[in-house]
Amino acid sequence: MAFDLEKLFVDVFAPQAGDILTIMYDLPHGKIQDNRAWLDRRRMADEWHTQISAFSRKYGMTVNPIATYDATGSHNSNMPEYGMWRDQQTSIEDILENSTIVIVMPEYSATAPLMCLSKKHVNLRAASMPTVTRGMELTALAADYAKVAAVCAQLAPLFRKAHGIEVQFSTGHTCHFDISNHTSVFVDNAILHPGAGRDADRVKNLPSGEVCTCPNESKDSLTAGEIPAIIDGEMIVFVVKTNQIIGVKGDGPIAARMRQEFAAEPALRNIAEVAIGCNDKAVVTGNVLEDEKAGFHWAFGRSDFLGGMVSDKDFSSPDKVLHEDIVYARGNPIVCKRLDFIFLNGTRKTAITDGVLCG
Repeated sequence: MAFDLEKLFVDVFAPQAGDILTIMYDLPHGKIQDNRAWLDRRRMADEWHTQISAFSRKYGMTVNPIATYDATGSHNSNMPEYGMWRDQQTSIEDILENSTIVIVMPEYSATAPLMCLSKKHVNLRAASMPTVTRGMELTALAADYAKVAAVCAQLAPLFRKAHGIEVQFSTGHTCHFDISNHTSVFVDNAILHPGAGRDADRVKNLPSGEVCTCPNESKDSLTAGEIPAIIDGEMIVFVVKTNQIIGVKGDGPIAARMRQEFAAEPALRNIAEVAIGCNDKAVVTGNVLEDEKAGFHWAFGRSDFLGGMVSDKDFSSPDKVLHEDIVYARGNPIVCKRLDFIFLNGTRKTAITDGVLCG
């Protein structure tokens, strides 16, 4: 079945007369080299721009020219101050100010800065699509987003009420994530309809389908345990205490490199996110964006855009800012064997078994 971009656009944005759309993407420059997938994503963005322009009049929308900006080189680092728009250098804030709908299709995720900037631009609804590929048009982008939103609605109260999340991995390692301080719960359900209000989440990832929160980041946090991961084919284990990565077990070059990175950038040690992806069309392709919608994941680094305390200012330079997801969906080398929400009275609710969401 052919991908229906118009249906996706209408389901996500519910466009109305007066809406102004801008599509944006980042560009390679200097030492940030291009690659085949990135080039194809820019072509995909150009094609989406053409297709949306063709049906925009039906909804009374205006479609702006595409805007571009220099790539940051790091996921969730702040976007540069200026981009190119209408053949001239224009501030990113001016581009957002002159848009009600923004679709960003970059190589390096802009979700964090977009979420921060949306607080200033109250009429903005933005879809962040880092590392999106054409293949997703037949998988996660083709999901029934009414169904995805319904699953998100079932998961969100568990995140809001539970005091902890206990995860058992297929390797035998376990980790407890302390969510007892009940920071904001982000419901990434693809719903970016107009009129949501200043305090609503008006930036969503696309493909969508996850619920997440920032764990307790205080010095008394009970987030602790061992989290296994396979990175570039190498098995490592993150050792966690008081919501900080205090060590990396492993004898290979990846483990050594990560120990050096955590030593140089203490902000990277922060456990920034604990989440459950629930898009049943998402598949494991090695792509971070689509993977994270397929099951349990966590992230380290920047957390302020999810209600946490670690911001871009806690890193030594803008190119070191990072929020990095690690995913354990069914089909990954390591899966989430069991995930339990733990409540104040000691009761538990199992949400994932063997990498699959419980019904």
